Amino acid sequence: MTALSVVGSILGKNNSRKHADAYREAIREEAKVGGTVFGTIPKGVRREFFCLDEHTWIWHEEWKDAKGRQRVMTTRYDVRPHGVFKAQDGQPYRPLGREEAKRLLVAMKKYNELIDTELAPYLSGAQQ
Repeated sequence: MTALSVVGSILGKNNSRKHADAYREAIREEAKVGGTVFGTIPKGVRREFFCLDEHTWIWHEEWKDAKGRQRVMTTRYDVRPHGVFKAQDGQPYRPLGREEAKRLLVAMKKYNELIDTELAPYLSGAQQ
């Protein structure tokens, strides 16, 4: 279930500004939960992993290196009919290799399980 479908079920289709705000907030919350897919997040690291839309997944990480400089890495995965493609930090898209595609699939499944678990209490209350 994506953030958009959750927001739609909670708010209905009426107020577009509230809908957009709630969608952004849902994505932020999903991104935090998704960041745990890759294990415990080290202190001082911001890690996010989320489904932006039906074809796009984002992995974003921020940390300080050994010299105290802020580092940022964003990886965008684009799922297309003829394969999965990846772009990092503004570089051109390139096809994913078989092993990386397998790891991404495992992460996507785990993400969906975590999101379903985290959102279940909210959805059950919203549908009553």
